[in-house]
Amino acid sequence: MKLIDTHTHLDGFARAGSLDAVLARAREAGVAEMVSIGTESDDWMLIRDLAVAHPGVVHYSVGLHPCCVRENWADEVAQIEAFWSGAKKPVAIGECGLDRFHLPKDDAAKAEQVLAWQKAAFEVQLSIAKRLECPLVVHSRGAFAESVAMIDASGLDWTKVVFHCFSEGPAEMSELLKRGAYGSVTGVVTYKNAENVREAAKMQGLARLMLETDAPYLTPVPHRGKPNEPAFTRHTAEYAAELLGVSLAELAETTTKTARGFFGI
Repeated sequence: MKLIDTHTHLDGFARAGSLDAVLARAREAGVAEMVSIGTESDDWMLIRDLAVAHPGVVHYSVGLHPCCVRENWADEVAQIEAFWSGAKKPVAIGECGLDRFHLPKDDAAKAEQVLAWQKAAFEVQLSIAKRLECPLVVHSRGAFAESVAMIDASGLDWTKVVFHCFSEGPAEMSELLKRGAYGSVTGVVTYKNAENVREAAKMQGLARLMLETDAPYLTPVPHRGKPNEPAFTRHTAEYAAELLGVSLAELAETTTKTARGFFGI
């Protein structure tokens, strides 16, 4: 049995010196491969080097996370496309998108400025993804309709789009499905208060399901409250298999095939 963690953040483990142990535990849990997601220029080269050091196990993406968008966003985004000229190319652009949840709460003018930067940075990254014809990993929090509208306007091929950590409900999943996009599932699906996410996962169905940890965040039950890591993809997979009424082996085979096809790995 092989699983793929399609969205994890390995830079923290690498900086802490714990990556080898994390990768070993992932192997033991049946998590054979993972995509380490870029969030800002400070981690892009680090995770590229991790992909070089662990071929066939670690893949990586390059993108500017909306919560990392600052006044100099254009300087950072201008560095993205060059990674596709290197020997070890990213498998996607992202994560990028819009995040209203983390906007400044006590300064409305500043919040509007930051949101404007987010939208500008997302628009440029959409144009790069369209030009490169590569997958796009979307972060959308409190801004689903706005994110969808911007992707619609970009002309990007929706079949190359995944909304990571899909935390919306069936209505939003329906919008993705009719466009041909994907919503990937984290440990949130195991939480008691996430019935909307479970209903959306069932609507999407096994054939289009992708799994992720978003480690070190969003740890699934039974380890909720502890730091997350790629090995815990196994817990989300077991829960999702039961939710969808299939065997773990079938779920692993299908989600791995879908992840490989989407990211080209």
